[in-house]
Amino acid sequence: MGMYRQKQRMTLTAALVLVPLAAACGSEKADSGSGSVGAGKPLTGVRWSVDSVTVGGSTHRAPADAHMKIDGSRAEGSYGCNTFGATAVVDGDRIRLDKTMSTEMACEKEPMAFEKTLASALTDGSLKAEVKDGHLTLSTDDGDTVKLSEAKDAPLQGTKWNVTSLSAADGKAQLTFDTKRGTVSGSLGCNHVNAKATVRDGHITLGAPSTTRMMCEDSLMNAEKTLLRLFDGQLRYGVDHRTLTLTSENGISVRAEAGK
Repeated sequence: MGMYRQKQRMTLTAALVLVPLAAACGSEKADSGSGSVGAGKPLTGVRWSVDSVTVGGSTHRAPADAHMKIDGSRAEGSYGCNTFGATAVVDGDRIRLDKTMSTEMACEKEPMAFEKTLASALTDGSLKAEVKDGHLTLSTDDGDTVKLSEAKDAPLQGTKWNVTSLSAADGKAQLTFDTKRGTVSGSLGCNHVNAKATVRDGHITLGAPSTTRMMCEDSLMNAEKTLLRLFDGQLRYGVDHRTLTLTSENGISVRAEAGK
């Protein structure tokens, strides 16, 4: 039973792994990569969201977080619950994934059902790929298909960015940039903050912060001190799908996820 489960995982991962996304440092859009299926049809440099799988004429919708990307010859992603990694080779209009590794978490009923459907539909062999108008279709030799679409990066402007790299502030600290007004506002985890923010050429210049003066537990206050070191200086920023990375000139790096 364990061997069967492992093979199913390997099959599933092979089906899912062909995608690309080069993180766009200082930008909200990834650059196009060199990998392609057919002339002028890039696969790399693009993050693909899994939309559905059709097996035997029956279509199954994918979990919201199912995605894939290819960086060079390495493919990584998630099929809604478990994550995977593999080597990826594009040969003409065929894609093949090898040396697949995936997690084995038990997930909610619907994501697990989708994984099983995908595993039963796709093998470890090559898949025919077609890219058209921002959509990718992977087809097995038996006619089953996986539908994917290009995932857009969350906009820096107006998105509520929840800080995730500081455990004490996770779920409490968040920043929102208003590039039209040239400001940033939000919470440092305990205190509220406002500052000027100028976005230009892949950098954000933050002004001196204006904050409230509440006292909180030590862990939150330490997290606030780290976030405050981002202000009154210039930052490099990058948006990778729904992840924002801010890096200061003094070496402080903070990650945040786009709120849903």
